[in-house]
Amino acid sequence: MKIHNEFKMNLEAKSVNEAFCRVTVSAFVAPLDPTIEEMTDLKTAVSEAVTNAIVHGYQNASGRLYMEGQLLDGGVVKIKIRDKGVGIQNVNEAMRPLFTTGGEDRAGLGFTVMQSFCDRVKVTSAPGKGTTVILIKKIAGRTKW
Repeated sequence: MKIHNEFKMNLEAKSVNEAFCRVTVSAFVAPLDPTIEEMTDLKTAVSEAVTNAIVHGYQNASGRLYMEGQLLDGGVVKIKIRDKGVGIQNVNEAMRPLFTTGGEDRAGLGFTVMQSFCDRVKVTSAPGKGTTVILIKKIAGRTKW
């Protein structure tokens, strides 16, 4: 698929930057003329991925977040969010609804939310090396460049 636009950024893994990531993705996909629902879905999925990296990847300690985005043929948006935190021991288990390593104050629905709002979610992780989440969503608005 041809890349029509892309961005790369890295920032501190702080909860205040979750909103920055959401706004960045909003501005990035705006040329595709998404519906409010499409925009909200994508922003929510990004929010969940970023929050997971901060809370679980770095366990609220210092670290960096890496976010990349691509606008592809057919109105496809690809967002990659990566951390270099503790990683996930068992990705399949972590993606099960209600599974959490965050204690009773966490619902364990982050990956479930991402999957329900995106067309595809891919998670790769290695203990001690970090986690990469790729979110793919087709925006119906603009499919030709």
